[in-house]
Amino acid sequence: MNIAAAALLGFCLDLALGDPAWMPHPVVGMGRLIAVLEPPLRRLFPKSSGGQLAAGAVLAAVLPLGTLAVSALALWLCGRIHPAAAFALETVWCWQALAMRGLRDESRKVYNALTGATLDDARRAVSRIVGRDTQALSAEGVTKAVVETVAENFSDGVVAPAFYMLLGGAPLALCYKAVNTMDSMVGYKNDRYLFFGRAAARLDDAVNYLPSRLAALYLIAAASLTGQNGKNALRIWRRDRRNHASPNSAQTEAAMAGALGVQLAGPASYFGKRVEKPTIGDVLRPVEPADILRANHMMYMAGALCLLGWIGLRAALWGWMH
Repeated sequence: MNIAAAALLGFCLDLALGDPAWMPHPVVGMGRLIAVLEPPLRRLFPKSSGGQLAAGAVLAAVLPLGTLAVSALALWLCGRIHPAAAFALETVWCWQALAMRGLRDESRKVYNALTGATLDDARRAVSRIVGRDTQALSAEGVTKAVVETVAENFSDGVVAPAFYMLLGGAPLALCYKAVNTMDSMVGYKNDRYLFFGRAAARLDDAVNYLPSRLAALYLIAAASLTGQNGKNALRIWRRDRRNHASPNSAQTEAAMAGALGVQLAGPASYFGKRVEKPTIGDVLRPVEPADILRANHMMYMAGALCLLGWIGLRAALWGWMH
């Protein structure tokens, strides 16, 4: 039950405090380690496509497994000092593995810019949380980008970490974050990372396969509980959940588009190149800035359903085993 309690406390700390700038964050360390490891790994292996695939595969193995081992060892050492020390560390790491408050805060900054500042301010704000080019986005394009990001990152930043922490505690949650961080840094299909980042991207697809589908179902349930269209969310999810090159991204985007009654996705620009992508959802009405707030309300409700559901299941299994 210690893991469930640490997860619940971590969830509460994330809601209350988010990610304080003064606090060292494991993901920042993971990002720096990836930046340090990439050049020597590229030099160590041939520059051919096969060599770069191998170099990227080494990174995709070393970082998650190393994160798992180091965090498990740290918890064990703390436990040798006192069980309370291990519980405190696990709680902090569960808190840091979640990103719901941070996602809400960053998306709200874009909403504030759209409704009370300039379009350029909104473009700058959204560039902090999306990977696409934002310089030429319209107000509608900015809003769609934020809503899509809230939907997609609800899976990556809430459901998947909670799923893994309630299976294996903070070490497994941080292992997941290592995979997700690798994908966000090297998992691109551009000239630089097409081969080097392939293992990281495939691994990220694998570890997110089940959580992304669970996240979509939580959003569908949350739609009805927050005054959105749960029935349409289910319909659009069933129809459009495969409308993305990634096997996972469209799962939550489809549920969100259906719940709000708007159309998301479609063509976007990345690194100066236009990428044609299918749309998700129907144009029942235009996208508007208030959809950012609606998406956040759905995310919070779905996050609560997720955590309480998993903790309840873990508690039931613990009771059955004891």
